[in-house]
Amino acid sequence: MPQRSLAPPVRRARRGLMLAAASALAVGAVAAAPTAQAQEEEPSDLITNGDFADGTTGWWTTENLTGSVADGEWCVDVPGGTLNPWDAILGQDGLPLAAGESYELQFTARASADVSVRALVQQPVDPWLTAMEEFPAFTAEPQQFSYTFTAAADWEAAQLAFQIGRNASPWQFCLSEVALLTDAEPPVYDPDTGPRVRVNQVSYLPDGPKRATLVTDAEDAVPWQLHDAAGTVVAEGDSTPYGDEPTSGESVHVIDFSSVSAAGEGFTLTADGETSYPFAIGTDAYGDLAVDALSFYYPQRSGIAIDDAIAPGYGREAGHVDVAPNRGDGAVTCYGGACDYTLDVTGGWYDAGDHGKYVVNGGISVAQLMAIYERALYAPTGDADRLGDGSLRVPEHGDGVPDVLDEARWEVEFLMSMQVPAGEELAGMAHHKIHDENWTGLPLMPADDPEERFLEPPSTAATLNLAAAAAQAARLFEPYDPDFAAEALEAAETAWAAAIANPEVYAVDRGAGGGPYGDDDVTDEFYWAAAELFLTTGAKTYEDFVLASEHHEADSFSDGGFWWGSVAQLAKLDLATVPNALPQRDALVAQVVAGADVYLAEQDASPWDLGYGADGTFEWGSTSVVLNRLVVIGAAFDLTGERHYKDGVFAGLDYVLGRNALGNSYVTGYGSHYSKNQHSRWYANQLDPASPNPPAGTLSGGPNSMTGTWDPIAQRWLSGCAPQSCYIDDIGSWATNELTINWNASLAQVASFAADQTGGVRTAPSCQVEYRINGQWPGGFNAQVLVKNTGDVPLNAVSLRWALPTGQSIVQSWSAEVSLDGHMVTASSLAGGAALKPGKTFSFGFIGAKDARTAVLPGAVTCSAS
Repeated sequence: MPQRSLAPPVRRARRGLMLAAASALAVGAVAAAPTAQAQEEEPSDLITNGDFADGTTGWWTTENLTGSVADGEWCVDVPGGTLNPWDAILGQDGLPLAAGESYELQFTARASADVSVRALVQQPVDPWLTAMEEFPAFTAEPQQFSYTFTAAADWEAAQLAFQIGRNASPWQFCLSEVALLTDAEPPVYDPDTGPRVRVNQVSYLPDGPKRATLVTDAEDAVPWQLHDAAGTVVAEGDSTPYGDEPTSGESVHVIDFSSVSAAGEGFTLTADGETSYPFAIGTDAYGDLAVDALSFYYPQRSGIAIDDAIAPGYGREAGHVDVAPNRGDGAVTCYGGACDYTLDVTGGWYDAGDHGKYVVNGGISVAQLMAIYERALYAPTGDADRLGDGSLRVPEHGDGVPDVLDEARWEVEFLMSMQVPAGEELAGMAHHKIHDENWTGLPLMPADDPEERFLEPPSTAATLNLAAAAAQAARLFEPYDPDFAAEALEAAETAWAAAIANPEVYAVDRGAGGGPYGDDDVTDEFYWAAAELFLTTGAKTYEDFVLASEHHEADSFSDGGFWWGSVAQLAKLDLATVPNALPQRDALVAQVVAGADVYLAEQDASPWDLGYGADGTFEWGSTSVVLNRLVVIGAAFDLTGERHYKDGVFAGLDYVLGRNALGNSYVTGYGSHYSKNQHSRWYANQLDPASPNPPAGTLSGGPNSMTGTWDPIAQRWLSGCAPQSCYIDDIGSWATNELTINWNASLAQVASFAADQTGGVRTAPSCQVEYRINGQWPGGFNAQVLVKNTGDVPLNAVSLRWALPTGQSIVQSWSAEVSLDGHMVTASSLAGGAALKPGKTFSFGFIGAKDARTAVLPGAVTCSAS
């Protein structure tokens, strides 16, 4: 459901969080009104017959509810087998609300079984605007509940509704002492921001940047101490005052302890009378984070039962496999009868917390996952072994394919299935999305979704996403499954031709059942698709399109990070980092590095090391924007080897992992205080204790200051927030706390970069490698590799590894044993296995086969020796 709004943002820079939300509280006295006259008046109760002294007068129910009143309590029998909360409702209409006035809803309730329901004060007509939405949890014992809210508009006749459906078994709901009182004290949300010493709650590197942010009104420097787990002082110093910082609305200092090289768990920082959450200094955490961020996708799969043995705690039935009550996805037709065919679109990933599957968001998500593997092939610090078969929590272990590619294939095959069949109007284009006819409620497991599913009309944007992602898949799967690679390339080229023939077919949004993902500028998608097709085929048609694109020489980086609606950066990142023969490729490298410099400069200027939001605007999915900028900074490190770019990635991760205004890690399971109630229909523990929270490694969308995109929870509680504080860890806040496949792709990409810096095989420092292409001819080339020992001691058992560029293979070799496994070449037994003496050089060579393109040098060549 998530999308990036193009509406002008509302920008505010007020200090701190001025107004926010309270969760369910015990009923207490209503605060007196601020004037003497008001103090003498009793609040008015807008509810009719809230004590049920007159039976159920003034109340109504849906037809499936029956019950009776006894001793001031109304008990109704709720049938089982309902799937949505609104399948069973009781309520009262005609409640007048005044804009700017605050109200308190009070009631007592119990249930025959432990259940949660949805309590609403809303308009009783479509689009069902909401003034209050809560999810009280009931037990057999009567409980008192109290919720306060402030009306945003004048409503002459609002509705109080208890939506009590969505349970498989029958149960009884009992309600008493209901009141909606005027003149309530406005609700105040006081989030738990933890200690004022804000740190990366997960881990710093022993040889990396280590900074913290202290929230304090102190104008002068204050002393700080770093303690290890035993309480021993490891380091100490003085903070650097920064002053008022607008994105947080706080006055802050910076604590820099980068000189500390000690390693271990349980370190804490103490300053200004506060002690931070504990954190590690070490190299282990980022490998775990990379695995968790990528393993997030398996439980998001549609069309397959999730095995609890693989994903403990997340096992469930297959969703949308044409088993009742599901009504898809094996033979899905177009909404409104717009086509006379059906498509089998089983599979793919559920996009977010809903059951929709969207090609434009799926395209960027799977591209970023495949980019993780492609970086591992070609970057100097890449580690393809870390991503090998058996590395993730997926069911395809043992197939010989890197797990990240297995996971990517699940989505690529879905994207390909969304293609309009040959012979049909718009053949070769991709349907924009597939989702339910209507929105469903929370919680709802995928297998329980009763809605009919429809294909939404094809769009040029979706078609080009298919072309780009399938082209990338074709080159990466070639060594593992040539037939699938050929199928993917055919789908990509068919999609490209269809997009060229239909360049301005834009997404249609019917406003129900799924997010729009509209995009009326697809010039960047054309550029991206052409780039991926060029990298895979080397064809001049795609090369010419890339070079002629308006995006090729334009500055694609200064306006912000990439996202599903702006993908030119994706094209440039791949063209700059994946070996290819594009003319003037150095200019693209320079663009990427210059873009990284822009982001790094903003990050360096922030006391949070936050390279985002300096203009006061935090967008929907802001954490993903932060991370995608770090992807660019990481690429600059791969291209230049300059240390400050690598340090910039690690410093930038601090914000996501807890060094922020709320003291919150936006990654589930990481840190002392982390997001865990992301908006989801099946990770719905906040609503149903039997449901799990999202799995470890799930990213929350994070602060969103764009009020025009806010959900009712955000509208109710976050008014007046400083940008970094426009967030609430509530399952109802999709605008600040959703999970999505594209946002987790950003986390996975950065976490994988971080993991590669903290482990894996590294080139021996005295081993210098020169790789030459001495000649080439149609269909082949001659390569020579020279290895020199620049050190003072002999190198034994010298071996080399590198990834062979797309379109190349090895025919025969000499002076070394050269083998190819997947993409990776290994050269061993150089000079018959003799030691390489100081100052001496070994040389070996091979004859390679190639396609029609010019043979190019590989990426990094790793040299190992003993």
